[in-house]
Amino acid sequence: MSYSNKYTFAALPRTQRGTPLVLGGDPKGRNFLYTNGNSVIIRDIENPAIADVYTEHSCQVNVAKYSPSGFYIASGDVSGKIRIWDTVNKEHILKNEFQPIGGPIKDIAWSADSQRMVVVGEGRERFGHVFMSETGTSVGEISGQSKPINSVDFRPSRPFRIVTASEDNTIAVFEGPPFKFKCTKQEHTRFAQAVRYSPDGSLFASAGFDGKIYLYDGATSELKGEIGSPAHKGGVYGIAWSPDGKQLLSCSGDKTCAIWDIETMQRATLFNMGAAIEDQQVSCLWQGKHLLSVSLSGVINYLDVDNPNKPRQVLMGHNKPITSLALHPGRKHVYTASHDGCVTMWDIETGEGRHVQGQGHGNQVNGMRASKDGALLTCGIDDNLRKAIPQAEGDVPSYTDAAIPLGSQPRGMDHIVDDDTTIVATVKELAVVIGNSKQSSLPLSYEPTCVAIDPKSRHVAVGGADNKVHIYTLDVRTLSASAELPQLGAIADARFSADSSYLVACDANRKVVLYSTDEYKLAHNKEWGFHTARVNCVAFSPDCGRVSSGALDTNIIVWSVAAPAKHIIIKNAHPQSQITGIAWLDDETIVSVGQDANTRIWNVPKA
Repeated sequence: MSYSNKYTFAALPRTQRGTPLVLGGDPKGRNFLYTNGNSVIIRDIENPAIADVYTEHSCQVNVAKYSPSGFYIASGDVSGKIRIWDTVNKEHILKNEFQPIGGPIKDIAWSADSQRMVVVGEGRERFGHVFMSETGTSVGEISGQSKPINSVDFRPSRPFRIVTASEDNTIAVFEGPPFKFKCTKQEHTRFAQAVRYSPDGSLFASAGFDGKIYLYDGATSELKGEIGSPAHKGGVYGIAWSPDGKQLLSCSGDKTCAIWDIETMQRATLFNMGAAIEDQQVSCLWQGKHLLSVSLSGVINYLDVDNPNKPRQVLMGHNKPITSLALHPGRKHVYTASHDGCVTMWDIETGEGRHVQGQGHGNQVNGMRASKDGALLTCGIDDNLRKAIPQAEGDVPSYTDAAIPLGSQPRGMDHIVDDDTTIVATVKELAVVIGNSKQSSLPLSYEPTCVAIDPKSRHVAVGGADNKVHIYTLDVRTLSASAELPQLGAIADARFSADSSYLVACDANRKVVLYSTDEYKLAHNKEWGFHTARVNCVAFSPDCGRVSSGALDTNIIVWSVAAPAKHIIIKNAHPQSQITGIAWLDDETIVSVGQDANTRIWNVPKA
């Protein structure tokens, strides 16, 4: 019984206000790289739906860069570790691991022959180090700057040079190998944030939080002049050279990107990226004919030189942990929501993600269900139930201004499509909402964790932190208690099968329990207990023949209802990340979401 990962809807770069982000480019021009949490994400630049995720770091990764040969990627994390791993094999075999500095690594540069490497950041005893990529042997020292170093670059031609940009406002130049400090350049008046050599090494440019960009001679480091005056109204977060070295792309906190002509030092194109704080531009990359920038919100923009006011393409998704998952009734789309309140609608065929617009919750979404006509119902920790409605079939829904106050924090919800009834479990009560108004509520003596409704029998299963599944009967708008099903741990999720025959519940005691709905007795005597940690979510396949579960142990298990002893374990379905939501697209396809902000589609054929 095999399975395969069909595709991954990748997380966006993890951004932080006031902190530049580094994008890495493949020397062959096919892929680009960025980081999110402890993942390095490799995406195809022509078809960004194709993504690969490397998750071998044990802590947050800050930067990843391809070697000039294209065969290796070096990634650096907050502990000061560098991992060098291969790009050819699917397993990304580790070649070397070094600890060049004792603190967060902020940037990495390779020499043109892929032999030497320099890393910089915020070490305790030094802010950077140059070493051989094969052996880790030191080939000089990075010194002469008094504060953490934000950016570094290696001159791509001989004589080799290294330049670094530091928070002490200086640019330092090193000659070698072995590399020794030569001089500092003190043109910037605020943090120097980026330095990059031109492709032929004849020039290098520096950019800083003073909004200025300076140009220097690549061999002598002599100042050539200032580009623009100043280049931007806000801090410049990143710069990238065109492949021919005649132009420079810059991105800024003033919510613009710009292309500069090197010969005249004047601006050739200005890209206006928006007016909101999220539209600040924190990174850029010039890869072949593609010009990319990253907004503070994490979205990746493909800039269009012919139409500077509208990106050619925008990659959307999540850069924070995903907390909720819902299926569109037609099963062609999936909705995901993250703990910052961002809701994304994914097209299963193309892998394209688009954000739900309008005034949402602004913080964590705790429950989400799709209703008729592609409308979306969400409840969040702003204590409201909100509705997003699409303009037309297949459109992304937009939030309406109306919100239904719930009175306390929601913990879970479910929805009956046919009569527009929603039941929300809050920390105090079960609320019955029909249409756009709260019709009734039932106070609770326990803390609820999840809700499931069976539309045929109108039974409602509510999981509790009291280790019980509470069964209620819904009569139009009133709920009455009818049974209690004790388990060994706090209930995390529960679901009814589409044919109303079964109820499945999972708990913090690692168990998945299947009940038949006749008398709510155990459906079989086999214990489904192969998870090694709390089980977070469960789902029935559309034919009701299989159950899938996702857990804190990073695994997905697919169970057979007819043959309870049979199961398939998808190990490390979301490596180093708990699984927070699971659903079936059809009888052989599962979608899962996790704390790593990735959405994965799995093919699990029937035996």
